[in-house]
Amino acid sequence: MNRVAIVVNPTKFDDLDAVKASVAEVTSRLGWDEASWFETTADDPGHGQARAAVDQGATLVCPLGGDGTVRAVASALVKTDTPLGLLPGGTGNLLARNLGLPVDDLASALDVALTGDEKRIDVGMVSFDRGPEDVFLVMTGMGLDAEAMDTDEKLKARVGVLAYVASGLKALLKPGFRASLTAPTGHLRRQNARMIVVGNCGELTGGVALLPDASVDDGHLDAVVLSPNGLFGWAAGAVDVLTRHRRGHARLQHLTGERFEVRTTKPVASEIDGDIVGERTHLAARIEPAALTVRVQRKNAS
Repeated sequence: MNRVAIVVNPTKFDDLDAVKASVAEVTSRLGWDEASWFETTADDPGHGQARAAVDQGATLVCPLGGDGTVRAVASALVKTDTPLGLLPGGTGNLLARNLGLPVDDLASALDVALTGDEKRIDVGMVSFDRGPEDVFLVMTGMGLDAEAMDTDEKLKARVGVLAYVASGLKALLKPGFRASLTAPTGHLRRQNARMIVVGNCGELTGGVALLPDASVDDGHLDAVVLSPNGLFGWAAGAVDVLTRHRRGHARLQHLTGERFEVRTTKPVASEIDGDIVGERTHLAARIEPAALTVRVQRKNAS
């Protein structure tokens, strides 16, 4: 039986009834049962709702909200056979972007979720300050990336990704931090850094590839350490990212492996898939290969 559950963040939509009507039109056209709807709450951003949906017989679970909703729903489906269908409901939609899925058309995205192929992708696991592990699908990190995500929700709703640009520019003025990074090779790197990111996939909004070699199904993580020195260092690092690292620069280091560990000498702003988790001094990340099933475009789709 074809039963789809939609886990929606109701704060993302001014007219949720209109959204439900659009979903109903697509499910009816494609011969699926009427969708079951589960709303997230401040206390549960999607994990419990996804578990409840599966318990009630859903054969497909679709998060409809921001990247945080996607992560919460996915965390309930890791190491199960229930597929995840990605619907655009936030500003970033980063996992969908990295998988080449529609990010600005709900009907098209739902069509892929209901009729697409199934793909097994890797899932990252991260622990801060030796606490419990959390799932990450895109990136987790410390420093500038987290500071840039600390933006006003009302401004984000009004201007979209430009809100991140504004907060990122303010973050550029903040000082860096002293950190050590343990890579899979066992080498310990100690240096001043402005940002350390560990990613499962590497593309941001606007086609910017922070980790151009990262892939969701390669069985390992990619990391980048940004340590600019003055204005020239910032400019060289920006050129390196925008040219997908064809130029290369000593202040932007890249590593690859199944696990990474970061220690800082002072608390540093940290994030998981764009969700701010506060200031932390220790990050431990590892990969769970092929742990999540996602619906993607059919290979023979035109």
